[in-house]
Amino acid sequence: MCQSNTLQGHLHTGKWLQFPQLALRRRLGQLSCMSRPALKLRSWPLNILYYLLPFGALKPLTRVGWRPMSRVALYKSVPTRLLSRAWGRLNQVELPTWLRKPVYSLYIWTFGVNMKEAAVEDLHHYRNLSEFFRRKLKPQARPVCCLHSVISPSDGKILNFGQIKNCEVEQVKGVTYSLESFLGPRISTEELHFGQAPPGNSFQQQLVTKEGNELYHCVIYLAPGDYHCFHSPTDWRVSHRRHFPGSLMSVNPGVARWIKELFCHNERVVLTGDWKHGFFSLTAVGATNVGSIRIYFDQDLHTNNPRYSKGSYNDFSFISNNKKGIPMRKGEHLGEFNLGSTIVLIFEAPKDFKFHLKTGQKIRFGEALGSL
Repeated sequence: MCQSNTLQGHLHTGKWLQFPQLALRRRLGQLSCMSRPALKLRSWPLNILYYLLPFGALKPLTRVGWRPMSRVALYKSVPTRLLSRAWGRLNQVELPTWLRKPVYSLYIWTFGVNMKEAAVEDLHHYRNLSEFFRRKLKPQARPVCCLHSVISPSDGKILNFGQIKNCEVEQVKGVTYSLESFLGPRISTEELHFGQAPPGNSFQQQLVTKEGNELYHCVIYLAPGDYHCFHSPTDWRVSHRRHFPGSLMSVNPGVARWIKELFCHNERVVLTGDWKHGFFSLTAVGATNVGSIRIYFDQDLHTNNPRYSKGSYNDFSFISNNKKGIPMRKGEHLGEFNLGSTIVLIFEAPKDFKFHLKTGQKIRFGEALGSL
């Protein structure tokens, strides 16, 4: 009898000890019966506090089954598309005339904008932030280099450049992404409207259309203070547009070192075609607060839509609608971002093509990237 009472006492004690743990696990959203959205919603604030509070203040919670997200997973869970659309709406709100100069002056001071290059220097002219971000330059502010075959399509900072090897491209030094994941499945040579590529096994070899040529890349990061329009980097013909809806994570070089295949996750518009040496492509990559990517000759393109299927893309051929494609002259206006982002050039050229660049250097639209 005494043993039975003792056993019951131990059982009651065990239940009493287990109850707070069960209750805590329910509160923390760690039980498998919870739906995935509810689980994320409940644990997200705790994950933020875990990395913000000092001295591991929330570490004791790991004893009851709670596990914090990694910093990368936590960042990826931030609703950057929603925030970017909200920022876009805010940018389009017309500012009172008296408020325009102080607001724009603060932005100019923060990001080092040179308004002497702007076509309109009077800050009262810009009705909202969106107009100010997309300001045009004076005609002679960016002379186009005629001596080199490829020029910079935009202002920005050179993150990486060089020859593509093993079907991988460097987004920043030491961090690579898959060429096929970035561009998507290969487009037929008939649709691209140039000669049949030599037979090759890899995706990279299939893009090279002329024997003895190599594939090159160049990555240009546009900061918020840069000129936000981008132009044609050479004389070429655009045959195809591929739009990848996706995330809108920051493309700041620090984040690019942190998240592998960042450019493959983000929304982007890939323009492909040909130039005198074969395959040529320009990709405009979206970023946080840069939900709007505009291509001037493509009125059907709409970016940062509220709904999309992950991993999906949509294609549009300029060959079927215009048999010659869209001819672009070097330096011609091509498109614009609504803030700052990244341009990635991937193109075919002979083996003696040379870049005239240094990693990390600042560059302006119209300056030389490379030549034969």
